[in-house]
Amino acid sequence: MLRISLLPGRTGTCAAALIISTSLLLGGCGAGGPAGDAAAAEKDPKAEKAVEAVPVEAAAATRRAVAASYTGTAALEARAESQVVAKTSGVALAVLVEEGQQVRAGQPLVRLDPDRARLAVAQSEAQMRKLENSYQRAQKLVGQQMVSAADVDQLRYDLENVRAQYRLATLELSYTTVVAPISGVIASRSIKTGNFVQINTPIFRIVDNSRLEATLNVPERELATLRPGQPVTLVADALPGKSFPGKVDRISPVVDAGSGTFRVVSGFGEGAEGLQPGMFGRIRIDYDQRADALVVPRLALLDDGDPAVFRVRDGKVARVPVTLGYAEGPWVEIRDGLVAGDKVVTAGKVALRDGTAVQVIGDKPAATVASKAAPAKAETRQ
Repeated sequence: MLRISLLPGRTGTCAAALIISTSLLLGGCGAGGPAGDAAAAEKDPKAEKAVEAVPVEAAAATRRAVAASYTGTAALEARAESQVVAKTSGVALAVLVEEGQQVRAGQPLVRLDPDRARLAVAQSEAQMRKLENSYQRAQKLVGQQMVSAADVDQLRYDLENVRAQYRLATLELSYTTVVAPISGVIASRSIKTGNFVQINTPIFRIVDNSRLEATLNVPERELATLRPGQPVTLVADALPGKSFPGKVDRISPVVDAGSGTFRVVSGFGEGAEGLQPGMFGRIRIDYDQRADALVVPRLALLDDGDPAVFRVRDGKVARVPVTLGYAEGPWVEIRDGLVAGDKVVTAGKVALRDGTAVQVIGDKPAATVASKAAPAKAETRQ
């Protein structure tokens, strides 16, 4: 214990100052003020900063049916199409159909002027009747040896020739009525009433849209997977929101050496209402299907080399390599690497690394990791 004697005068004053200074020094050496607490907290290695979680979107791996398919694009074509031409010449007296009208095979389309053809038929018929009578008389006289057998044979040949001319004239007369060669719809008309029609002039185009086809040029590596009868789905750009079923009709057995492709023709019949020839369609041919496959959205796949995803577990992500299977639309099959229920990141992958803390949008926020050093309590020594 410090013992100081107080002396009167200047000696007492100096002693008092010494006591005050000594007290201040002792107070500074003790555990005390806020400045000392802050310095201790900065030097404390156990003090941690708050960890902020990265917001992401995630989806769970689920089980659903997925199909293996080949997709391509092609224009629709009518299975049956015909250019109607005039088989004889003449003035069109009546045009009986218009564009867009459904017609049946054999239905009259145009009537041409038949007068010239009728006169040719009448002339041929008169000659035929004359030779028929001459031939019948010659047959009666040949038995009486009044006509030679050679004359009878000549009459018979002449009669057959005239009969052929008569049938030809009758056929020409039938051509004055132009009929539909196939059933379908009138796609175009290039004739009007009163026009003079030349022989072999196209006047109508008929399309049978009851059966449409689409031809795909498929790479040769798919030759072993595609076969006739497989289901086909078509989506037309002109009819959004609709899909049309079909099937593979025929497959070319020859691979084109120049392009390395082969032709696959798909047919669309029943259920193809609304489709028209010339429409552009996206075609998918399903050649295999798994009824209970583990799938995740395609968006979950990472674009950094081997197939992998970011799996979310306990508020952190881990990069997990996966083995892919079939892909269908927005889904991709996972053959190995995940189990049903695992959550994978679908949006926000760019800012992530293995072990990054994340907050899945829509989930209950997790508690923020924040550990602060407790300030040291002041100790007062007396």
